[in-house]
Amino acid sequence: MLKSAIRKLYKAKREQLTESEWLKFDDLLLINFQQIDLPPLRFIHTYLPSEAKKEVETTNIVRYLQFVNPGLQVAVPKTDLENNQMISCLMDDDTEMVLNAIQIPEPVECRPVPDSEFDLILIPLLAFDKQGYRVGYGKGMYDRFLTRCRPDVIKVGLSFFEPVEEITDRNIFDVPLDICVTPQKVYEF
Repeated sequence: MLKSAIRKLYKAKREQLTESEWLKFDDLLLINFQQIDLPPLRFIHTYLPSEAKKEVETTNIVRYLQFVNPGLQVAVPKTDLENNQMISCLMDDDTEMVLNAIQIPEPVECRPVPDSEFDLILIPLLAFDKQGYRVGYGKGMYDRFLTRCRPDVIKVGLSFFEPVEEITDRNIFDVPLDICVTPQKVYEF
């Protein structure tokens, strides 16, 4: 299936989710995420979900990771939408957030974190395939970011839906996931 067709199909599937389905899927995702055998983590990067896009909620997953990894540091993206780039910013309880132009929360001020610091990255996606490749929103920001991270960083996708068979128009710049968590299952690649 082509990325453009997948984007269209999975955006529509998300839009059709009722609020109760969305909340149920988030709970099931958290339960499945807790089944992953992860090494001790010092630093993670997570996206902050857009409610308008009905993205998978990451807050409870981050809280769980902080509980099992005391002292865990968390960073979130701040985007440069003109250049399709992002930088990672340290986030804590005092971080002031604002919605950017595409309705994604991001820090007002950024305390940058080097990309090489991350042990695990939670990656947004619209869909993924059985080989671990993902379809995002088409800007390539996360693929560029992932190439700057350590080779051993754990790349985790979160999806409300099961994988498509194959993304047929992958390119050499697409970075595959290591794990994708759905409400039904944990996929490891």
